[in-house]
Amino acid sequence: MKKAPPQWNEDQPIYRQLMDQLVARILDRTYPEGEMLPSVRQLASDCDVNPLTAAKAYKELARDGLIERLRGEGLMVAKGAREALLKRERSRFLKGEWPALRARLHRLGIELADLVEE
Repeated sequence: MKKAPPQWNEDQPIYRQLMDQLVARILDRTYPEGEMLPSVRQLASDCDVNPLTAAKAYKELARDGLIERLRGEGLMVAKGAREALLKRERSRFLKGEWPALRARLHRLGIELADLVEE
């Protein structure tokens, strides 16, 4: 059974949203380091996007050194990509999302301990 394609929002270009999904899949090891990624056509089909959009997402990830193009074989998650992404995404969260989230928790009177599962 084929998964439903992602729902795209209009606030950000689709290729950026697709990149975010690919980053999440690398972080959660759906796409492990050293493993081949779906072809551009397969990714486009799975996500219900134009192949040019999928190619642009892959191109940006390659530019960032997160994936490698193997001539005649396809695309592979680069060694060290997950660690680099963890560092980058943690920094983005702590600098971009956390301050607003912390402020909202404070306004709502929610303590961090309230959020921890026991």
